Amino acid sequence: MKSVSSITQTMQECGICVIIPTYNNPKTLSRILEGVLCFTDQIIVVNDGSTDHTPDILAGYSALCQIHFSENCGKGYALRQGFKKALELGYSYAITIDSDGQHFPEDIPVFVEKHLEAQEEVLWIGSRNMSQDGVPKKSSFGNAFSNFWFWFETGIQLTDTQSGYRMYPLNAIPTRYVTRKFEFEIEVIVRTAWKRIPVKNVPINVLYDPLERVSHFRPIKDFARISLLNTALVLIALIYIFPRNFFCQFKKKSFKKFLREDLLGSDDSAEKKALSIALGTFIGIAPLWGLQSFLSIFLAAIFRLNKVLSFAFSNVSIPPMIPFIIYGSLQVGGIFYVSQTSLNFEQMSIDMISDHLIQYVVGSFILATVVATAFGFAAYALFQFSKNN
Repeated sequence: MKSVSSITQTMQECGICVIIPTYNNPKTLSRILEGVLCFTDQIIVVNDGSTDHTPDILAGYSALCQIHFSENCGKGYALRQGFKKALELGYSYAITIDSDGQHFPEDIPVFVEKHLEAQEEVLWIGSRNMSQDGVPKKSSFGNAFSNFWFWFETGIQLTDTQSGYRMYPLNAIPTRYVTRKFEFEIEVIVRTAWKRIPVKNVPINVLYDPLERVSHFRPIKDFARISLLNTALVLIALIYIFPRNFFCQFKKKSFKKFLREDLLGSDDSAEKKALSIALGTFIGIAPLWGLQSFLSIFLAAIFRLNKVLSFAFSNVSIPPMIPFIIYGSLQVGGIFYVSQTSLNFEQMSIDMISDHLIQYVVGSFILATVVATAFGFAAYALFQFSKNN
């Protein structure tokens, strides 16, 4: 660990400031400020409309850059204004630390050293030990909930996505946001990951003191906001982000190289890849029009299968293949549901499908099961053969 003076110098040279958003935390604010001042005076304090004697406390730190709101605007908005001010002052990075006393200013060097070790721009999130004594169960549950949806939306597995102790690369993160409250801290990391900026954890200490810590998180309202945000982010990921990443990955390589490295060369087992192909094929043929891309990725994520393979094979129902799939479904369905008229491929129409809807639906699911099973076994054999050679 570097000396305090060395950390201070490094922060100055790298353009690192510390942003402290605060709202009615008079018991702990001074302690946090004094702790941060041990490392740097490049501090931006954002008073988010505090109604207690927070302004009086901050009056004793007049040398620090301060932003005061006349009313409470939300933590997300406070952070956004802190970022804006930091960029105006010429800073390139910002460490954010909460003022409620749960974070230790002594962990600032951890972020600085991780920044120096990294060979690229990274958004670092402090990872708390959520299993230690004193951590509220609702906090542990909320963190696990957030971690899952972050993984689903980005494919990145983190141990802590809710910690407010972070280091942001200010010139790499998005510049526009739609949230202003606690959910901002989810929006910013998801959208940063979508920009292909690495988001990683770094271990930090944490203190939950019920005698002095005041949480302004409103379980019902804020959880509802977070749930709505995650719903929107999941839809964007399924409709745009996942397909974009898939096709961008495909375009960067020849088909042969893409097949060998990204599909055949996946770290997943042959069984998992074969099941992923079977799942995608089943969904592509089954009468689930309009939901196939969503379901292929969603179910692959739920069952921990290969989302790329599942999505790719769900496209077995591309427009040129649709007439053949529908006709095949009708013919298979006819084996189990006797039709009163003979079905002819040349005469196939929307009216024919509506007139034999039950036959089509039954046949479609049976055909999907048979073809998916065949594709799955064939893929498994191919992967095993490729592995042995």
